[in-house]
Amino acid sequence: MTNAKDEILSRIRAALGSDAGSAGSTAAPTVVPREYRSAGEHAPGSDVVLDLLIDRLVDYKAEVHRATPTELPPLLARLATPRPTERRGVVVPHGLDGEWLSAIDDADVRRDSRDAPLTAAELDGVDAVITAARVAVAETGTIVLDGEPDQGRRAISLVPDVHVCVVRTDQVVQTVPEAVRLLGAEPGRPLTWISGPSATSDIELERVEGVHGPRTLHVVLVS
Repeated sequence: MTNAKDEILSRIRAALGSDAGSAGSTAAPTVVPREYRSAGEHAPGSDVVLDLLIDRLVDYKAEVHRATPTELPPLLARLATPRPTERRGVVVPHGLDGEWLSAIDDADVRRDSRDAPLTAAELDGVDAVITAARVAVAETGTIVLDGEPDQGRRAISLVPDVHVCVVRTDQVVQTVPEAVRLLGAEPGRPLTWISGPSATSDIELERVEGVHGPRTLHVVLVS
């Protein structure tokens, strides 16, 4: 008796015109043509690519900022403490560049790691989270985090109400295939794809923000 998996695989092999991959088969695997565009016309981090990313992010209601490495610490301090007189703290992944936090009082910084994770209640009690990013896609206005030490656990970018995400301009590519190829170098990492602040809408298209993530997304482009 064939099970569902065998039936699906059999149909895929038939569609490919080869029995490659079947039990005991020695046939060479069929090469699936991939004729879609694999890269954009513009180099990562170029002015055209950055302008496109900014246009998409603004359309998604994210707030975009440009900064040099020197300007970054005070900018992060301002964005991550929206209520200076009622500071509740800022959560950061344990591998975030310490220089980025030099303008924030150490007492206000809550570090999170897989070995010492903050609880959901603790994450909900802070003002904001600051993370780095792995790559950004200009054509879709998407930023991808892959769980590395400077980006942290997925939870820290989903629970706090404000997410401040730092993206180097050389991390911005034009197309999705370029980003996927880069991410494919480490296929075991958990990915979080972010296109603007958390939002949803009902059948009447009434937009509601903050349902399943931060209501405010600050993207800081550093060059």
